[in-house]
Amino acid sequence: MVEEYRIGIEEEYFIVDGETKSALRRLPGSFMEKARDALGERVSGEMLQSQIEMMSRPHASAADARAELHGLRRVLGDVASNFDLAFFASGTHPTASWQGGKRTPTKRYDGLMHDLQMLGERNMLCGMHVHVELPDPDLRVDVMRRITPYLPIFVALSTSSPFWESKRTGLMGYRLAAYDELPRTGLPELFETAKDYQDYVDALVAARAIRDSSYVWWTIRPSQKHPTLELRAPDSCTRVEDSVAIAALYRALVRHLVRDPKLNGGIDAVDRAIAVENKWRAQRYGIHGSFVDRDAKQAIPVAQAVETLIDQVADDADALGSRQELQHLRTILDGGTSADIQIAVYQEAAHRTGNRNEALRAVTTWLTHASAQ
Repeated sequence: MVEEYRIGIEEEYFIVDGETKSALRRLPGSFMEKARDALGERVSGEMLQSQIEMMSRPHASAADARAELHGLRRVLGDVASNFDLAFFASGTHPTASWQGGKRTPTKRYDGLMHDLQMLGERNMLCGMHVHVELPDPDLRVDVMRRITPYLPIFVALSTSSPFWESKRTGLMGYRLAAYDELPRTGLPELFETAKDYQDYVDALVAARAIRDSSYVWWTIRPSQKHPTLELRAPDSCTRVEDSVAIAALYRALVRHLVRDPKLNGGIDAVDRAIAVENKWRAQRYGIHGSFVDRDAKQAIPVAQAVETLIDQVADDADALGSRQELQHLRTILDGGTSADIQIAVYQEAAHRTGNRNEALRAVTTWLTHASAQ
């Protein structure tokens, strides 16, 4: 029943050496075969062999989605251990170098690499995608337009990429800074109707710029395969509880916007430009920063923006049975995102050992352990 706003979660992980936690350049020949034997269609390769994607089934219950994600991670860990490998969920691999990565040999990825060149090689990045079914799929473009001001919140809550190539980036979420090098990324345009969006896709396809709408990689988009609106902004969350809480918030917000078609109905170019600025502020500061608020004419702390949104969609969360999952967002605000913990682990180990490499090793060890919980 699509009135249930069923939810599906896709998570991308890094496959790493079981001992050193370094990213693999090339997967063992039979790894994907064994993974598919154990997980079926729930697992697939990514453009680079250092990464893998896991896809949940559609769920009407956030609790069921959480249980499946735990199960998928557990089985993947068992498969990986048979090859002396492991995995972890993080927007970037703290120590990996993008140079020399091996792409997965498929027709689609061959074409992408030919088109993207070095930008494709640099795509050693892992995100989380959340699909929500709408009662009427034709509403997806309207909701995509009206949800734009909220997207930076999902970036801030999910930050898990403070390191890149063994360096502190100074950002809590570096992943999108690198990902936005690609074409057709960032925030979506403010299409008024589903026809406007389809006209855009048709024009690009007719010009052979893209093959289909799956080559549109915005932070949110109508799914090509499913009757869903797909959130793509978040980093891959190290902890399952964070993944499910963020997904539950998105699901409740989609329902809220569907049921209140006037909310953000007058969104304009200024609102979008402010959302772009707030997306950057979310990448830079995570949950510790502030957002530009056009109506208040001042900066609003991210924590306050999250609390306001939780209150705004509380009735929707109750209707969907996910009030408990939204409560976990306050745990993120209090205890930090994966990026906060990675930095704390790094600083503690660096102080204790005086060795930067040992500190980075402590981070990848924490990521591997926390991802398997």
